[in-house]
Amino acid sequence: MLERVRHAAAAALGAALMLLTTFSVPAARATEAPAPRAAAPLFFADRPDTAAFRASLEGELRTAQAALDRLLGVTGKRTVENTLVPYNEAALHADNAGYQSGLMESVHPDSSFRSVSEELSQAAQKFQTELSLNRGVYDAIAAVDLKGADADTRYLVEKTLRDFRLAGVDKDEATRRKIAALRDELVKIGQEFDRNIRNDSRTINVDSIVDLKGLPNDFVLAHMPGKNGKISISIEYPDRFPVMKYAESEDVRRRLQYESMNRGYPKNMAVLDRLIEKRYELARILGYKTWADCVTADKMIGTSRRATDFIDRIGKMVVDQAKVDYKEYVVQKRLEVPTATTVNVWELSYYGNLIRKSQYDFDAQSVRAYFPFEGVKQGVLDVTSRIFGVTFRRIEDAAVWDPSVEAYEIREGDRLLGRFFLDLHPRPGKFNHAAQFTIRQGCAGFQIPEAALVCNLPGGKPNDPGLMEHADVVTFFHEFGHLLHTVFGGRQRWEPLAGISTEWDFVEAPSQLLEEWCWNASSLQSFAKNYQTGEPIPADVVAKMRRADAFGRALDRSFQVALSDLSLRLYDRPPAEVNSDSVVAQASREFLPYPQMPNTHFQCGFGHLDGYSAIYYTYLWSQVIEKDLFSQFDPANLLDPTTPIRYRKAILDRGGSRPAEELIRDFLHRDFNYDAFRKYLGEESAP
Repeated sequence: MLERVRHAAAAALGAALMLLTTFSVPAARATEAPAPRAAAPLFFADRPDTAAFRASLEGELRTAQAALDRLLGVTGKRTVENTLVPYNEAALHADNAGYQSGLMESVHPDSSFRSVSEELSQAAQKFQTELSLNRGVYDAIAAVDLKGADADTRYLVEKTLRDFRLAGVDKDEATRRKIAALRDELVKIGQEFDRNIRNDSRTINVDSIVDLKGLPNDFVLAHMPGKNGKISISIEYPDRFPVMKYAESEDVRRRLQYESMNRGYPKNMAVLDRLIEKRYELARILGYKTWADCVTADKMIGTSRRATDFIDRIGKMVVDQAKVDYKEYVVQKRLEVPTATTVNVWELSYYGNLIRKSQYDFDAQSVRAYFPFEGVKQGVLDVTSRIFGVTFRRIEDAAVWDPSVEAYEIREGDRLLGRFFLDLHPRPGKFNHAAQFTIRQGCAGFQIPEAALVCNLPGGKPNDPGLMEHADVVTFFHEFGHLLHTVFGGRQRWEPLAGISTEWDFVEAPSQLLEEWCWNASSLQSFAKNYQTGEPIPADVVAKMRRADAFGRALDRSFQVALSDLSLRLYDRPPAEVNSDSVVAQASREFLPYPQMPNTHFQCGFGHLDGYSAIYYTYLWSQVIEKDLFSQFDPANLLDPTTPIRYRKAILDRGGSRPAEELIRDFLHRDFNYDAFRKYLGEESAP
């Protein structure tokens, strides 16, 4: 999507709740003790039922509390060993409980297991909230003697103390109690918002195969009439994307779009209002004018004002060209409807595909045969293995939460770097977007990183090759980029500097960078092979695909600008001034040339309004950086590991051990700029 990226187990609550987020918990641990937990059971192996799962996670929280008690019991001089080390242990175990419960509440097929996981997630985040507001712990860390400490330890303490202050630790006791109560309430509201989206998996029925005219044959074969004679089509990605792009029936596209844009409605209207209200209340207590001011305080962008300026800046880059693109959509529609003056949102993908066929000689259906699910999955593993110098090994007979889930090890030579799960197909009650969920944050000398990739891709059914849209391939690579960032960065000395614990508005850039391999002929030909003949995708087809993709790019980016604007406007003013329907309408009018679909409430199914809250601009901000990072690579030789390994060492391996701007500067040997992004927006053909 990521698209979304909900990268972690728990719903992030922003800068003031930094200690609640799944990116990092302020903690630290030296490498010398205890021994690494590399031999620990693979997640879920020892907790297959609700009782075992509860016992395991409650045990993590007890261990965390015991470590915290040791820290607070110290008398005399505060040192790295007697303060940062036990604090790291406390936070890491609490983090494990939060990550693992958050994953299970999002993916487990049993609703009762998901309910228990929600309770455990609340308990873990309550522990972390209390920790973040514990003035005694703050004072202890502030008193640590850093004489002779290395740069990582100094940065850890600086970052940790800042996050404590952002969380409100410097407020009086009564205020801290109020902050804690608000945080606990926000956790539950966020869970409700996400649950309403997960559980609202809608379908439409059509009368016959005639209604599927234009759709690929494999799609039609997979959608035969049921006992009632009707054909059911889901709003989930494997159904929705092909229907919106290929179905000749406008009525079918319109009906499916309507249901998709009303996902979570009406339940989430009131839930979103409560999220906005409570976040504003928390921000005011913490001393910020709005939640947007609060949540941007620890990001690269720094302030909500700068976020607004950035959104406006990108908007000016794309809106005029988006209007030009839109006129071409109208012209295309007039070939079928001579009196047409507008193209609606449920028609954009369809007419965009027709334009790319007629003007760019590219038919999106023609490449689906090269992207069978199993081939793409192996391609993701093979390409990343080659460019980053690692190997992947399937863990046979691993205990998993659903039979479709697979487990893997990732190794560098003989060294085990981490482990991960792939949960890649839709099912009822499952998180319905695409994301990487951390399971265990890596910490050198303590435990290896583990993560899960959760997507909703085609395939996974008997006799179904799972032919993917190219956009699905891009999503797969994107999310796997998050997973690699978690694993490669999971060997820091201190846990809160590990994995993807960098600033949140940089965290999408490494995943966006990995998408570039999906557009490169040599990379694609290494795995994109016709599922019937074995023929690699021709280079000239890839070139056509790239040229076709350049069309409508400004229109697509303008949609991202609108989402960024919507996200920020919901949170950059008092709740009394917010009507979410009006904010959606305003963002649409300002940045999109096509009309808003009547009687829809997109915000109710926009999960990022919980996890990302006001900072959806992250995707565009990261993309500006990503395009600059990619300027260092040779597009003609992307499978050569030389530059990817230099990039891995400079950025991925270092996790959050330095501010993102420093990591970027180390790789680019300069500050990042907008030049490559501008070129991307104006690109008419690919190299």
